[in-house]
Amino acid sequence: MGYWGYYVVGRSERPLAELDALSGASGLVPLTTGPDGWQVWEYPSGDGDIGSMNTLSQETGAPALFGYVMDSDCVVVEAAAPESGAWTTCLARTAMVRYLGDGEEGLSVDDYFLEPADAATRAVAWAAEAGHTVVAEPLLHVLTADPDPLAENLLFRFLDRLGVVPL
Repeated sequence: MGYWGYYVVGRSERPLAELDALSGASGLVPLTTGPDGWQVWEYPSGDGDIGSMNTLSQETGAPALFGYVMDSDCVVVEAAAPESGAWTTCLARTAMVRYLGDGEEGLSVDDYFLEPADAATRAVAWAAEAGHTVVAEPLLHVLTADPDPLAENLLFRFLDRLGVVPL
């Protein structure tokens, strides 16, 4: 049995757990920090309402990102920034297909999540809003990779490529 839970990424002078945007997520645990006030918090649960990354982004005035890890197999990535807006993609797409079912309703992983190239483009804009200059290709490599062996590793590699939290 792998890990189920959220990683919350934001930039603030205050601890993210103290912000109104995350008030519904009691039990947030600080995980790591990066330069310029970046913080990563863990919410080890598949249950409950963690809050809104859109609201977190608005409250901090900076980009925010949630990574929801599903049994260490794949990750739903939700991101928002005050100017460039919100977007959603996933890491470990092949594994994500197993969680979405057999497509009975005619929907595929691409119907739920941005395709890797589009997600890389949005991630570059997200990083720019965070004050980082990044290029799409290294992000695209992460967006198309398989877990190695844990999907959490892909998420942290993605954060590294965004310039938020170095590996």
